[in-house]
Amino acid sequence: MAKKPSDTGKITNRRASHDYELGDSFVVGISLTGAETKSLRMGHGQLRGAYVTVNNGELFLLNAQINSSAGVKVVDETRSRKLLAKRAEIERLITAKQAGNTIIPLEILTSGRYIKLRIAVGRGKKQYDKREVLKRREQEREANRARNENL
Repeated sequence: MAKKPSDTGKITNRRASHDYELGDSFVVGISLTGAETKSLRMGHGQLRGAYVTVNNGELFLLNAQINSSAGVKVVDETRSRKLLAKRAEIERLITAKQAGNTIIPLEILTSGRYIKLRIAVGRGKKQYDKREVLKRREQEREANRARNENL
């Protein structure tokens, strides 16, 4: 049975905010073939493990998986795809990359006429940072429960 098209019009990378401290985000275009466009509009894509690299002053999306949907043949699901951004945005991303940050794809936006990609600059979290965030979240939940019980 084929998947139904997603209502929200986006494919998200749910691990990004867990694994990285996210900073500035940008919305950039992405160069796709017709079959890839159709597959993404049907919701057949995945950003897990994907990242953005800079090569000769151009941005490329690597390891993003676009699965073939019914009747559509995608030759290489994880090929590198060129990202389309303004020169000033590319320069900002290059300087962030040189400072030791990573460029992470957050979501593929498919609701409009064009398919766009939201990317963000991020720094990888250490394991103890991740545990600290989970602990703080749990403490906030308990405080909210106690506050709600007193009302």
